Amino acid sequence: MADLPKGTIELIERALDEDLGSGDITAEATVPADVQAQAHLIQKQPGVIFGLDVAEEVFRRVGVNDFDRTVIEGHWHDSVPRDIALIHGPARALLAGERVALNFLGHLSGISTMTARFVEAVGGSGTKILDTRKTTPGMRLLEKRAVTFGGGLNHRIGLFDAVLIKENHIAMAGGVHEAVTASRRASPDMMIEVEAEDLNEVRSAVEAGADRILLDNMGPEMIIEAVAIRDQEGPKVHLEASGGVNLGNVAEIAATGVDFISIGALTHSAPSLDLSLLINPL
Repeated sequence: MADLPKGTIELIERALDEDLGSGDITAEATVPADVQAQAHLIQKQPGVIFGLDVAEEVFRRVGVNDFDRTVIEGHWHDSVPRDIALIHGPARALLAGERVALNFLGHLSGISTMTARFVEAVGGSGTKILDTRKTTPGMRLLEKRAVTFGGGLNHRIGLFDAVLIKENHIAMAGGVHEAVTASRRASPDMMIEVEAEDLNEVRSAVEAGADRILLDNMGPEMIIEAVAIRDQEGPKVHLEASGGVNLGNVAEIAATGVDFISIGALTHSAPSLDLSLLINPL
């Protein structure tokens, strides 16, 4: 069995149940039960493939065990169409797994592809591209893995593995300094990141000893000022820009000197990569 993130098997089973229900009535009517077939899994659009483990598990769950990959995931390819896997098994089973496998694989490859575009856009700047928690419910671990195959880095996985103090925490704690101090006291071994909406909050975060400051929805000019404050007052503090980032402005943002740029669109708005499955009887 593939090394799949926790919860993936249950996710696949739910997806198959959603699609198959009581059975594939079209295949049962048109395809003899004993027909064996070969399927070509085809990449039709340039980009990065990720999700073959999931696709293979989908087919295994419907009774297809012969899944031969013809590509290595995580590399950009412009030369399409091209086979990315050859699959052999009962024709009905191939048809049963087709749509679910393509849905997973297209979605995850789309995330890897969009991430790769952002990583390329900031190439040479030293700035790293991060994802966010704006993920599809139940698919976070898969989507975040897809980001890494596109060359990006994962931000925290959830609320449990890093401290990120946002505006609502700041409001309830009584200010940036208070929120950072309380977090440091509660989680002395954790990285403490705090959101800043203006330069005064940047200064407060630096003075409070934050490890990273998230520059929320700041334009390039303000980000440059924030970088100057960091360089003068807290050179060890990392800066992360977030909000309103797209392929048209990400290079300009990276050029300000921030260490990271986090982009929710990597997981919540990436279009699926165009893939297809062509099945031929043997």
